[in-house]
Amino acid sequence: MKTLLELITIEMKDAFKKAGYDEEFAKVTLSNRPDLCEYQCNGAMAAAKTYKKAPIMIANDVVGCLGENACFEMVEAVNPGFINLKINPSFVSEYLNKMSEDGKLGVEELEHPKTIIVDYGGPNVAKPLHVGHLRSAIIGESIKRILRFKGNKVVGDIHLGDWGYQMGLIITELEKRKPELPYFNENFEGEYPEEAPFTIGELEEIYPTASAYAKEHEDYREKALHATYLLQNGHRGFRAIWKHIMEVSVADLKKNYKNLNVEFDLWKGEADAQKYIPEMVEMLKEKGYAHYDDGALVVDVQEETDKKEVPPCMILKSDGAALYDTTDLATLVEREELYQPNEVIYVVDKRQELHFVQVFRCAKKTGIVKPETELQFLGFGTMNGKDGKPFKTREGGVMRLENLIREINEEMYKKIMDNRTVSEEEAKKTAQMVGLAAIKYGDLSNQASKDYVFDVDRFTSFEGNTGPYILYTIVRIKSILNKYQEENSLEGILIREASSVFEKALMLETAKFNDVIDAVYEETAPHKLCAYIYDLANAFNKFYHETKILSEEDETKKKGYLALLKLTKEVLENCIELLGFEAPERM
Repeated sequence: MKTLLELITIEMKDAFKKAGYDEEFAKVTLSNRPDLCEYQCNGAMAAAKTYKKAPIMIANDVVGCLGENACFEMVEAVNPGFINLKINPSFVSEYLNKMSEDGKLGVEELEHPKTIIVDYGGPNVAKPLHVGHLRSAIIGESIKRILRFKGNKVVGDIHLGDWGYQMGLIITELEKRKPELPYFNENFEGEYPEEAPFTIGELEEIYPTASAYAKEHEDYREKALHATYLLQNGHRGFRAIWKHIMEVSVADLKKNYKNLNVEFDLWKGEADAQKYIPEMVEMLKEKGYAHYDDGALVVDVQEETDKKEVPPCMILKSDGAALYDTTDLATLVEREELYQPNEVIYVVDKRQELHFVQVFRCAKKTGIVKPETELQFLGFGTMNGKDGKPFKTREGGVMRLENLIREINEEMYKKIMDNRTVSEEEAKKTAQMVGLAAIKYGDLSNQASKDYVFDVDRFTSFEGNTGPYILYTIVRIKSILNKYQEENSLEGILIREASSVFEKALMLETAKFNDVIDAVYEETAPHKLCAYIYDLANAFNKFYHETKILSEEDETKKKGYLALLKLTKEVLENCIELLGFEAPERM
């Protein structure tokens, strides 16, 4: 269904046309003076130059053509030429009842849905997830859900770092510790063990030990590089170790991402792109896109309009080894072959922007992707501590993600137990839900591209612009509806005309839902969805404090209130689902 703003704009266009003016001037916006009106149209100001008339004269002509319009309660022309609008309460209640009946609460799916791949996550296997992985997971998950809500076919890919030098380091360190394992015996022809020769805990200790040792010992480093080369060229024993690393790591990653309520459709990595590299490299050479520069194979991507230098996209190093550029391009080859996406969105650290400029330009220039395929870089800022520096543990190290989640959950558990309204077991479950909302809302309420301060005290507060405040509002609405349903049914009740300014404010805020979703979708901006639900929660809480709801004696009025609350709850629940968290029944 059309948004409320679209319906109002249609009426304004009709009035401009009737008054003899071009309808392009009939743009309606939310009022920036809510004390005076709810919506406004400033088109008369813009039309004045075209028609060589005073803006107030044009505004008066348009207002005259609106007459007794059922859409508006009040229409007035104000000097020097503004048109102020208030919506008719019956028009709003009718609109909200239609929203209630609609399966998607008035949100229209796209007429031409797209196939979109969202590349987010990007952890290296064999390493624990740390707070640096938080933003890609949270932002990517929300974007995936928003894109799907509008009817697109969306594929979320974790794109693991699973094929580089770290694999060679692990293999070398494992051989140093357990040389007797069959993987290192060149004459071994039997079946390798099904069980990995290490646990996730051991694996997470092996890598940093090997990495540190390699920095101090050149011969060890050379051996690790050679092990990487052998792995990538099909060494049977090393491939078996790699398979163990993947199984152990992925099982642990799935557990950690589940705790974040993040799900990937594909668990692919750099290794999956390897088979596409040789043919891609040959194509780049044959068609004359790639050339050698100091022994390295490169593709020039500099453009005439560039104000600063954009280095060539490096396809192969002088020793013939592939790089990130290579695997990212080969991954696009694979995605084109398997999914033919209309769009690929990369949710990655904004400091990687130059790399993606090079890859995108190379992919377009060489025909790896079709000219019409959209490649979008969505770079996010850093999550910082209160000192303004990247978030660390109290000891100064990089914090593991599971430890951060545990700390937040413990903080929420304390606060919930202080209220003593739920059992200990329920408090633990509720703390996990509220803790996740605190983390996700705390992150998503900031514009993705900006750095932000991760403030545990503020994010876990039940007051202010926080996840717990939003959940507390939803739980409060649930409580009211549940009390009513103990003796009555919510079936068939309708939203009535507003009987107070607080009720009308809540109605207008609820009615913005589909308009907000469209804006959030168009701009790929989850922070705007957070801003909306904060406004909606505030509008509800003002209405709640100013209105006797369950004790209202007028039964028709009471049912109208409850129908409005039911819709408000559904809107809020849909929004937090798109942000990637949910509300408990009680808090």
